[in-house]
Amino acid sequence: MAVEAERGPRARVRWLGLWDGYFVVCHLVTTGLVFMSGTSQGRRVATIVGLTVAAVWYAALGRQLLTGRGGGRRNVVFCAGLVGIFALVAFADPTGSFALFGVVPMLMMSLPARPAVVVAVLVNLLPPVAWWVRRGAGDPPPPAAVLASLLGVALSALLGLWIKRVVRQNREHAELIEELQRNRAQVARLSHQAGIAAERERLAREIHDTLAQSLTSIIGLVQAAETEVADAPGLDGSRRHLALAGRVARDSLAEARAFVAGRAPAPLEQSSPARAVRRQADGLTAQTGVPVRFAVEGAEGPLPMQVSVVLLRAAQESLANVRKHAAAGRVEVTLRYGAGRVGLVVRDDGGGFVPGETGEDAADGRSAGGFGLAGLRARVAECGGEMTVVSAPGEGTVVAVHLPVPRGGAAAGAGTDDDA
Repeated sequence: MAVEAERGPRARVRWLGLWDGYFVVCHLVTTGLVFMSGTSQGRRVATIVGLTVAAVWYAALGRQLLTGRGGGRRNVVFCAGLVGIFALVAFADPTGSFALFGVVPMLMMSLPARPAVVVAVLVNLLPPVAWWVRRGAGDPPPPAAVLASLLGVALSALLGLWIKRVVRQNREHAELIEELQRNRAQVARLSHQAGIAAERERLAREIHDTLAQSLTSIIGLVQAAETEVADAPGLDGSRRHLALAGRVARDSLAEARAFVAGRAPAPLEQSSPARAVRRQADGLTAQTGVPVRFAVEGAEGPLPMQVSVVLLRAAQESLANVRKHAAAGRVEVTLRYGAGRVGLVVRDDGGGFVPGETGEDAADGRSAGGFGLAGLRARVAECGGEMTVVSAPGEGTVVAVHLPVPRGGAAAGAGTDDDA
């Protein structure tokens, strides 16, 4: 498809290049014949000046019109100017009439068919008329000049019809190529959507038959355990942990069902990204007791769903790493809204690690079966954003995600922040 996408423009460029070469040859040959003509020096100079003006007129206006459909006001202006310049050339020196070989095709390509043929015929009659005017009515033009004009009229009509046919075929070919491009793009888009739908359906079945069922069982077991320890003395901590486990299991089940249904993540269905991220921060405090400071910088505005999902997943992944590996005493989560961008920064004062030493996942102590930071980095890249991880042993970790927001996706003038 890429080859055919370039074929139309390449063909037009190649065709226009050939015409430029033909026009240059006609101009040079006509100029050379004028130099060798027997007219006076003044008329010769006037003719060469006229030919030069015709070349400039073509380069300045006519060249960009030759690939159009013709009939516009600019086309009429160009053709009128071209005919006027040629008339001056023909009246100054009959030898300059050789420029008809370049003038007639330009008229044919710039005007609709019938007006182009009429104008071309009139232009071919200019040389004998110029002869008549210069020599007077008593000295008619020689028969050779009349025959040449008549032959030029016939050739102009035939050449004009042929040029119009070639131009029309080239235009139709270009339109067919463009239509083929659109159809192929539509087929590719539909195929991509069908593949996504089929894969989603397959994953939905697997999740429903495995994770969703397992989470439902876990919720039932937790509820049963809560019932058994409800009245037992000295088990307040156990009851709190069971309640927390039940809430986490229910949230995970809601996420799984949302995925199966093809909806937005459950935390984003009824709330903003800021509230969803805040709930993740509060969840870390509830599970570990580690204080989490959450802040929003800039004016909060609406975000595209894809950007909101990436922010939520970034918060979930970063806080999960803090819970599992960091042994942090304090965590800061900052959501930053800027002009045309949004950012999330998660900072902890935990043990840290060496990013990239043996791969971010391994260095962070994660199991080889998880997606971890690599999966998060891929999510961010899909949105055209950037992700940075700054950490060192004993110095904590900073995970920063920066995402562009398309125009209209966030509130205009939502504040500026160089780090967002």
